[in-house]
Amino acid sequence: MLLVSLLIVAAVLFTKLGSKLGAPSLLLFLLLGMAAGPDGFGLEIKDFHIAETFGHFAMAVILFSAGLETSWKETRPIFGKSIMLSTVGVTLTMLITGLFIYYVLGGMIGGVTASITGCFLVAAILSATDSTSVFSILRGKRLNLRENLGPMLELESGSNDPMANILTVTLVGILSSPSYESHWQVFGITAFNLLLQVGVGFAVGLAIGWAGKLLLGKIKLDNSSLYSILVLSVGMTANGLASTLHGNALLAVYVAAIFIGNKAKLAYRHDVLKFFDGVTWMVQLMMFLMLGLLARPSTMGKVLVPALLIGLFLMIVARPSSVFISMLPFRGMSTKAKVLVSWVGLKGAGPILCALCTVVAGIEGSGEVFNIVFLISLLSLFMQGFSFPPLSAALHLSYDRDPEVQTFGMDLPDEMGMLRDHTVTADDLLGGGTLRDLHLPHGIRVMMVRRDGRFLIPHGSMKLMEGDNLIIVMGESDD
Repeated sequence: MLLVSLLIVAAVLFTKLGSKLGAPSLLLFLLLGMAAGPDGFGLEIKDFHIAETFGHFAMAVILFSAGLETSWKETRPIFGKSIMLSTVGVTLTMLITGLFIYYVLGGMIGGVTASITGCFLVAAILSATDSTSVFSILRGKRLNLRENLGPMLELESGSNDPMANILTVTLVGILSSPSYESHWQVFGITAFNLLLQVGVGFAVGLAIGWAGKLLLGKIKLDNSSLYSILVLSVGMTANGLASTLHGNALLAVYVAAIFIGNKAKLAYRHDVLKFFDGVTWMVQLMMFLMLGLLARPSTMGKVLVPALLIGLFLMIVARPSSVFISMLPFRGMSTKAKVLVSWVGLKGAGPILCALCTVVAGIEGSGEVFNIVFLISLLSLFMQGFSFPPLSAALHLSYDRDPEVQTFGMDLPDEMGMLRDHTVTADDLLGGGTLRDLHLPHGIRVMMVRRDGRFLIPHGSMKLMEGDNLIIVMGESDD
């Protein structure tokens, strides 16, 4: 407990360093885990089943949290693009990369890549954009992208993790069974599993989302923390039910979260989202530390060159090709937007966890597969993670967000209006200096005044001072 606690403290402090360097926090968590692992300070995780289970749970929490904050109003215009990228794009990336590995690098790696099915397995693991990495960079760095690219990238990464997971699990099952010899058998089994897992996962997600909407809208709890735990439990119900029915659990979680986030009248919405923000940081921090602890840098030298070649091929050829082909039906999308989307094929926890499936299943050469995927994820987080914000600025596709509204923990139901904040300036005081002298427009009221860390209840004759923070509600009024 002492060592784990110190490791988490160090990881949190590393985020401060990462923000100064412009480095993705998740990359630092991975590196810290490697430093503390078997080839570093000697911490070791020996039970890969537990690691895989915790990793799946963490991914489910991260996707559920992201889905709750996904606005359907913003997502609807780019829904087709995102789904095209997460289905056709992932499949094309797998096919292009798998053929490259088989015909160019198969002999260099050996093991599982000796067969075309094994090469497609490695490619399937690497085919998806990692949702944890995309959400962390877009939301952690507060990137605001033009052409509605932010919601598009988030929806793509949230929906293509399940796609890559389905392909990986299917191909692992085929390689684990010697009875499948024909390529047509492989294709048939893959297509059947894909349809089954997508269909069941989507149906379960909608069903649990609808049931969650009814439950969460009627249940009244006096404790916002318990209510937040109830919301999380609904999401994990979708995860467990989909798995039991042989559907894709991550897809079910994400669909249920989007439905609940947009349709349910959540009590304590502000507190629920803050709860999930903290839980998400916790699980992704621990997951990346855990994945770092699983790595053995001393065994990676053998696959270093092929991993670099595959990683660069993915970034420069496979991902851009799949993006430009997938986006052919959408002629309104600019070329520079396609270039940026092509570069945001970030790898991270998702591919590493998929690679862990091969280790748990006992696939021949699974150690080399894990090392290759781990090295490519490091390369991606380093190259694409560092360069994503400056590239979006260079392409004139990003702009500064409006300053975040400072509501100091207060929240309002949507029907009551919107909360905004305002800092009193010298110009505001020219008309007389009291709250009444501000002559606020109809429907705007000051709820609270924050001054030097103290909260003051406002009244018309209250004398304002330069620098005061006013918390304002904007809504309908009966006067």
